[in-house]
Amino acid sequence: MTTRVLTGSKQQIAQQVASLEGEVREAIVFVDEPIDPSALPVPATVEDLFREMEPYMANVGQVDDSREAIYTLMEGE
Repeated sequence: MTTRVLTGSKQQIAQQVASLEGEVREAIVFVDEPIDPSALPVPATVEDLFREMEPYMANVGQVDDSREAIYTLMEGE
């Protein structure tokens, strides 16, 4: 038994199957489902993303997040 992958349009694949020697017992067919545009998810806005992450955010007030502050050792480190 030989396995073959046939690609192309429906007509091209049908012609290739018809011209195969021997008996064809099985075929696997992939059919793309039509996409309903109303069923697609609405893209999230930046505000939505931040609102979603709000429970995980730390609110510490004024923080010095400059490069110098990040790489300078603090007392006790």
